[in-house]
Amino acid sequence: MKLLTIVIPCYNSAAYMENCIESLLPGGDEVEILIVDDGSQKDNTAEIADRYEREYPGICRAIHQENGGHGEAVNAGLRNAAGIFFKVVDSDDWVNEQAYRQVLDTLRRFVYGKDTLDMLITNFVYEKQGAKHKKVMNYNMALPKNELFTWDDVKVFIAGQYILMHSVIYRTELLRECGLELPKHTFYVDNIFVYEPLPHVQKMYYLDVNFYRYFIGRSDQSVNEQVMIGRIDQQILVTKQMLGCHDVTKLSSRKLKHYMVRYLEIMMVISSILAIKSGSRENMEKKKELWNYVKKMNPSLYLRLRFGFLGQGMNLPGKSGRSISIAGYKIAQKFFGFN
Repeated sequence: MKLLTIVIPCYNSAAYMENCIESLLPGGDEVEILIVDDGSQKDNTAEIADRYEREYPGICRAIHQENGGHGEAVNAGLRNAAGIFFKVVDSDDWVNEQAYRQVLDTLRRFVYGKDTLDMLITNFVYEKQGAKHKKVMNYNMALPKNELFTWDDVKVFIAGQYILMHSVIYRTELLRECGLELPKHTFYVDNIFVYEPLPHVQKMYYLDVNFYRYFIGRSDQSVNEQVMIGRIDQQILVTKQMLGCHDVTKLSSRKLKHYMVRYLEIMMVISSILAIKSGSRENMEKKKELWNYVKKMNPSLYLRLRFGFLGQGMNLPGKSGRSISIAGYKIAQKFFGFN
């Protein structure tokens, strides 16, 4: 039994995957590194994965599959995971070694102690290409530090502050028990990965270390704004799956309900702003259809999303209203450091 399984989804990742893998090797025998080659054909991703399996037997394992997208690579990792805990690290990202050791120390403490840990949360750093100052996403104001806590102990998440795939390590069996399976050939499924299991999470721990380094800024990256506009259908698909996986209005925990509604709100905002910025009448129709989908599916949730602060800002009428929406989005971009 391994302490931690780390899954690295790889698709034509030869240019940077070695940096990612090397940053994870200091975990030693307690860590299982699953390098999932998701049907790469344009480079030697498959050969690199096989080489690490040969050089680090019992630690690195290469998994080769037909191309199914990021979500199917994560699914393959979850199917094959032998670790008590489960982490996804994208192939162009890496981790900080000192923080990594602190993470493993923390996980080990729970495995050999009497308490069960469902989710470990750490900070992540936006390693934005060309940026002089690195934006750190931490949770100091939102979560109790260095203690086991529940949703009732959560403080206040500020606007734009969410627990993302970069910041979360789940208990592997929890993910299996909640039936998590990400859609194939779809981008932005990391939102489903971190959102869908939340009602199953009972015990959490926040370790205030800058563990995950999230590289951002390549022109072909999935979070590049023009790329996102071109994939608006996938953004909407992910948003709809998140809307449908739980009736958040019926959750018993008030704080969990508030958090999950806010998460859905930001997903609706992203889909809406991409439609607005595209300038396409077709995409504006998709935006309208998405809001009508929520209204029909869950009228109570629709009211919360549509007339919340962000929802109102995404549905201002006319050209001037769209300009205000875009201006607000640009301010948020600058403040939070994304895209």
